[in-house]
Amino acid sequence: MKKLAIIAVMLSVTVSCKAQHSNLSQTPKKAKVFLLAGQSNMDGRAKASGLSTEDKARLKKAQGNVTLYYNFDEGKPLDTTKVEKHTAKKFGADYLFGPELFFGIEMSEKYPDHEIILIKRSRGGMSLYGAWNPEWTLEKATKIKEENQPKLYQEFIDYSQKVLSKFDKDSYTLCGMLWVQGESDSGKKGGTKPAETYYDNLTNLISHVREDFNHLQLPFLIFQVGHGKVVKAMQQVAHEDDRVALIPQEKNKNSRFYFEKNPPPVGHYVTDPMKKIGTLFFEFYEKEFVVE
Repeated sequence: MKKLAIIAVMLSVTVSCKAQHSNLSQTPKKAKVFLLAGQSNMDGRAKASGLSTEDKARLKKAQGNVTLYYNFDEGKPLDTTKVEKHTAKKFGADYLFGPELFFGIEMSEKYPDHEIILIKRSRGGMSLYGAWNPEWTLEKATKIKEENQPKLYQEFIDYSQKVLSKFDKDSYTLCGMLWVQGESDSGKKGGTKPAETYYDNLTNLISHVREDFNHLQLPFLIFQVGHGKVVKAMQQVAHEDDRVALIPQEKNKNSRFYFEKNPPPVGHYVTDPMKKIGTLFFEFYEKEFVVE
């Protein structure tokens, strides 16, 4: 009887140890947080109706661990966006999407055991010289006719920090920021100054974001938009800062980096190119910043 009792105790201890080991191995992994910002091509003008059956199945699965916080909402499972009537009329669709959709899908598939949190603030037609400038002034905003527009940088910071305040600081990792903006600074509405100062303004933006989130090595990923001095500024910043990556654009239709748009005057990237933009953001992030 004593031997049986000793065996029973030993079995109990073994089971208990295994249970404790199992509980330790099931410790929740930290959520991965990404910030997204920019103007209309970050906001997204690609038709959701162009998504394939496979795309929709991938999205449905990604909704299990990817949450999108978009322009002040309370957060929802990753999905396409129902747009306002004037935007729907212009693009011929009620539901559109931006880079976040396939970036989120790819992240979900690579990291199924992690919660993925995407926080996006975007607004069409806004410049880095004016509305997006971390050091906003009325003079600059007026020069580019954005004096009556929101101070987007501060809104972006306030919204992102409000979202993150809902989580324990030890429960997530801020992994990077995605930026799609530059068309407005390349245009003529503010003269030549916005393009000429884009390098300084982009460098300043990146510096402010890193300081405001207390993450001085935060990866910053840019999708090349705009033209002329704005593009040269993006290339220079990416060359000088090894924590900045630039997804290029090329005019050669056979290039991997060619992205089709709607014909003028509508413009903006159509469904398949937008899918590719989101996927490239994921690929560049993994290649440039993830250490296996």
